[in-house]
Amino acid sequence: MERYAGALEEVADGARQQERHYQLLSALQSLVKELPSSFQQRLSYTTLSDLALALLDGTVFEIVQGLLEIQHLTEKSLYNQRLRLQNEHRVLRQALRQKHQEAQQACRPHNLPVLQAAQQQELQAVEHRICEEQRAMDRKIVLELDRKVADQQSTLEKAGVAGFYVTTNPQKLMRQMNLLELIRKLQQRGCRAGKAALGLGGPWQPPAAQYDQKGSPVPP
Repeated sequence: MERYAGALEEVADGARQQERHYQLLSALQSLVKELPSSFQQRLSYTTLSDLALALLDGTVFEIVQGLLEIQHLTEKSLYNQRLRLQNEHRVLRQALRQKHQEAQQACRPHNLPVLQAAQQQELQAVEHRICEEQRAMDRKIVLELDRKVADQQSTLEKAGVAGFYVTTNPQKLMRQMNLLELIRKLQQRGCRAGKAALGLGGPWQPPAAQYDQKGSPVPP
């Protein structure tokens, strides 16, 4: 009898999972219509169906939220680093101008052309240094962001999310960005609905199984 009841519960669970998959797929198909038509054509029914399967237990929503938080922290840190470098360069330029002005004021008139020529060379050398430091910082930012993107791709691939794998192809990256946008909007929709309609934003709790008088499971 217990074995029979267990089998009925498995059937009921399968029916509920299938219903939830259908709800998620329908929601994704609705959200896809908000994307540009050129991207809609690249998101096939199979891709959306596989994505809905990956979203069933809500774990992927938590993963995506965590990845976005890490990305925002990284971007803020890199922005602050570049801002500090710009401030250092501004202070350096101001100090150099002050130094040159004081030197010119103390210089004898007949030595002024020589001093100004030397100061111009010094200014050019400092500007070259500033330019190189800014380029190095920009390269560092690009590399760090590229690493974060690769980390996100790898994490989502390991989580079994359809369409995600490490790539630098611009078209495939844009496709992945659209998939992430769909997941984010779907999560927001679930939050606005009080996390009840589709069970988004946390582990899904299936309703209790219902049976008719003959002991057969009744579809939810």
